Amino acid sequence: MTYLFYGTEEYLIKKEVQKIQQEFQIDSINMNNYDLSNSSLKDIIEDALTFSIFSDKKMIIVENSYIFSTTTSQKNIEQDVSALENYLDYPNENTILIFILNREKIDGRKKVTTKIKKSGVVKEFNEIADIQKYVKELFKPYQINDANIQLFCDRVGKHLLLMEQEIEKIKIYKGNEKEIVSEDILSLVHKNTNVDIFNFLDNIINKNLEDAIESYYEMIKLGEEPIKIVIMLANQIRIMYQSKELIKKGYREKDVAELLSIHPYRVKMALSKGSSYSSRTLLQYLLKLAQLDENIKKGNIDKNIALEIFILNY
Repeated sequence: MTYLFYGTEEYLIKKEVQKIQQEFQIDSINMNNYDLSNSSLKDIIEDALTFSIFSDKKMIIVENSYIFSTTTSQKNIEQDVSALENYLDYPNENTILIFILNREKIDGRKKVTTKIKKSGVVKEFNEIADIQKYVKELFKPYQINDANIQLFCDRVGKHLLLMEQEIEKIKIYKGNEKEIVSEDILSLVHKNTNVDIFNFLDNIINKNLEDAIESYYEMIKLGEEPIKIVIMLANQIRIMYQSKELIKKGYREKDVAELLSIHPYRVKMALSKGSSYSSRTLLQYLLKLAQLDENIKKGNIDKNIALEIFILNY
């Protein structure tokens, strides 16, 4: 069987691959991984046509399957797509061939896309429309009301892997007690620092020094390294700046997400929060954080007090 999994939710794609692997009981020795940006499609098809000497079934996973996309990059090597098109007519029944594309859409006009839709399985894994419904399903058979689902989402964010990990932790803690209450979430679920990074940034730029320092100390208590917090701030400002500039040039949000290789939700948040600041202000802070990072790495300033000084001085 041949599959094409596409979308921005990489975690859901990974889970689907694992599900297929378990269903067909594929051992790691019978799994081969490729990346189309540096692998020949012709070689992949030859592998797909070859029978495994260890088992009846084998699995081939092909990352960065840009041949199904509307856009390509000059970094990608040219591929003989006809090799795959011919294979789809006469696939090896003992090979599970999975193409993965971490983009929001595929190009339905391409012949290869049409053929894989006809002879294989194509599944979309984009942002979950109803995240609260998704979380409620994960909590089953435990009971949780809508207000506490929202509280949980506010603390964890939309990171699906982290959601599942935190929910499993709550279930283990509750045991046979099937109702999840707010106290369980507040005591067991740490705030994801990525959720609060916008508020932290707002407090720094708006000179709310007490709140900014308090947020910084909270991150440190949660085990974040000072240098990592600097990088997180810089990355968020960079995304805000790039998103603003690309939107000015006429790009749509989904195009920005694809160009920056990030989740569309991050672009939406960056544009929403970035609207409060000029591109000039964002660029100035990005340069200041780059200088701070350099000074820490050169040993010109102690990493443990560097960001505090930055907050107080800027």
